[in-house]
Amino acid sequence: MTYGFIGLGLIGGSIAKALKAGEPDCQIYAYMPSREMLEEARADGTVDRILTGTEPCLADCDAVFLCAPVETNSSYLAALRDILTADTLITDVGSSKQSIEREVLRLGLGAQFVGGHPMAGSEKSGYIYSDALLLENIFYLLCPTAETRPEMRKRMEALVHRMLANPYVIDAATHDQAVATISHLPHLIAAALVNLVKDTDNEAHTMRSLAAGGFKDITRIASSSPIMWQQIFSANRDAVLTVLDRYMDALAGIRTALQDDNMQAIHELFLKSGRFRDQFSDAAGLLSAQYSFSVHVADKPGAISIIAAILAAGNVNVKNIGINHNRESGDGALRIEFYDADSCQKATTLLNGYGFELEMNR
Repeated sequence: MTYGFIGLGLIGGSIAKALKAGEPDCQIYAYMPSREMLEEARADGTVDRILTGTEPCLADCDAVFLCAPVETNSSYLAALRDILTADTLITDVGSSKQSIEREVLRLGLGAQFVGGHPMAGSEKSGYIYSDALLLENIFYLLCPTAETRPEMRKRMEALVHRMLANPYVIDAATHDQAVATISHLPHLIAAALVNLVKDTDNEAHTMRSLAAGGFKDITRIASSSPIMWQQIFSANRDAVLTVLDRYMDALAGIRTALQDDNMQAIHELFLKSGRFRDQFSDAAGLLSAQYSFSVHVADKPGAISIIAAILAAGNVNVKNIGINHNRESGDGALRIEFYDADSCQKATTLLNGYGFELEMNR
């Protein structure tokens, strides 16, 4: 198989690496403005052929991935229409879908297009941070058009499985509404909070010095690419404005409660949010429930390696390990996730046997 990439940053590079890992003999053609990064991708074995733009050789590709910023992706479609055959799958990775779908349909490419949005990322950007494992077990949202041929959708789903991700089909309008609430608005809030600290801190930088733990976690995404997010908000402006209005109404209600000293309303706010937040990893989600627990560990060298060694010796396959940085549980809490219930139970027995204190995650 041969795959073409327009854009090879964090997401494009991760997809290319994942496809290479699953299909070592595949050929990958790639273009991006930075020739230096393309040379690095060729040197590490990810890219087989460097392109200077939308070259005619893209007609040899079984699939072309548009991995530039969302508005830039749309700008390549007209050139691709003149190059690709009707048998070439076209997809993108943008986090807004209606704008590019409209352009795809306008150009008559709807039958071979499947919009894509891998729900993965980082506050870091660029090919240098790409990793095939970035896509493992994530939701990869697919938005076929009303004209997409069934075989194109099946091919795209197969590619997502090859990346070890989980395809989830959703229409473009529903997608844009959902991500406006769970992704785009939080990025706005994070950026606003960070700038609030910057603009109101004292000369001793007290707030900046203390901005660790929870504040640092919830504002991590404020460091994301300004160019990328400028284009995302332009493409998904209407959906973001709708949810932003609702959020501002919610904040106005909170302000009124505080002004009126209505602490019962504040209590209800956290009670309601806590109950709903606790459902995020329940079996009612899109995938089966997460099999995970948190381990209470002291913050000292070797603590994590000891736990990892115990699980490795017990032949327990670990899906993910993460550190709870905000110290809500006193000593450092290590969150460990597993692929299945049996692995989780086996790990529980092993660590309990060594005297570790565990808390099962809901």
